[in-house]
Amino acid sequence: MDNFSLLVLLLSFWIQVVGAQVKLSPETLTVLRGQEARFTCTATTTQWTVMIWLLNSTAVLTISRDLGVLPFITANVTAKPASASQKDSWVFVLKNTQRHNQGQVTCDLQGIDRKTASLFVQEKGSVKITGDNRLAFKGQSILFECQAAGWFPQPTLQWHVKDRKGIGMEVRRGDYNISIQESGKSLFTVTSNLSFSAAKSSRVDCLASVSALTTPLNSSVNLTVVAEVVQEEDDCTVPLAVTASLCALLLLLLLCICTVLWYRQRRQAKSSPQETTWFDQSGSGRSPVAETTGGKVNLGYSSEGPTDAAYNEVIMGTRRQEDFVSFPKVPDIVSSSNLSLHSESQAQVCLSEESPKNVRRITTV
Repeated sequence: MDNFSLLVLLLSFWIQVVGAQVKLSPETLTVLRGQEARFTCTATTTQWTVMIWLLNSTAVLTISRDLGVLPFITANVTAKPASASQKDSWVFVLKNTQRHNQGQVTCDLQGIDRKTASLFVQEKGSVKITGDNRLAFKGQSILFECQAAGWFPQPTLQWHVKDRKGIGMEVRRGDYNISIQESGKSLFTVTSNLSFSAAKSSRVDCLASVSALTTPLNSSVNLTVVAEVVQEEDDCTVPLAVTASLCALLLLLLLCICTVLWYRQRRQAKSSPQETTWFDQSGSGRSPVAETTGGKVNLGYSSEGPTDAAYNEVIMGTRRQEDFVSFPKVPDIVSSSNLSLHSESQAQVCLSEESPKNVRRITTV
């Protein structure tokens, strides 16, 4: 029983193969809008006379086996023999395909056989990553947005991230999202946001594609990570920065030292003339007396004034007055045994006038 069923199936298949008088290829064709669509129809028998091509059940081209392509009304269709030696194989060409051409393409051998293939027309839109090249710190979370607009059918959108050496970085499906919008012309717009942590300087690519595209459309931007640029491309940056900082500190310290020294020198320069004047005046006022007495101690001198602290204040006040007031000099008293008592009293009076508070007694020995 099983052998009988198998024989029936083989016989049915053989009948179908032998009975097939037309071959149409390809059975399915997908093109982009504006491209050419080509189908090849081959008759396995020489008994045919007319070949008719239909597009969505509408006849658009007629071919005679004896006369070739007959005049046709549709402007964007044509046909030519598959080879110069074969008159039973023809190539149907649909130029500048549009969305309304999508559907069924049929090759009909009148009165013998017919075959049908499927034609799909797709739209290629655009793809763009929003914004320009990016600059980010290492470890910073960064967001990229990509938009693929004007596609039919819905395009496939992918993200690729490669470092400067061309090594791809893993982009997980959870790292980006996809939203889809459809316009009134049955065109799709796909928007996607990619978020990840910046680790290395890299190139970010957004790719959009449909099945008719041999190469996906691509939009890319560059991501520069600041930390990586310092470590890999400019290894001298850190030593130079440290050296510059130390030089600045040393320069500031040197400037402070120079300022302090200049300020102290200026103060000393201001105080030096006053002290020199005071010593000159005090020395010139007392030198004659010292010369007269021969530098001996006056044993008859007695202090009748106040205490040492008050006395010092009086002396300082007297010296300040001497700095601004010039007193007439008292002639020096020369020690002589012939001087009279009257002269001695005059000398005492004169010395008393020179210093009203200090009484200076000179005794002739």
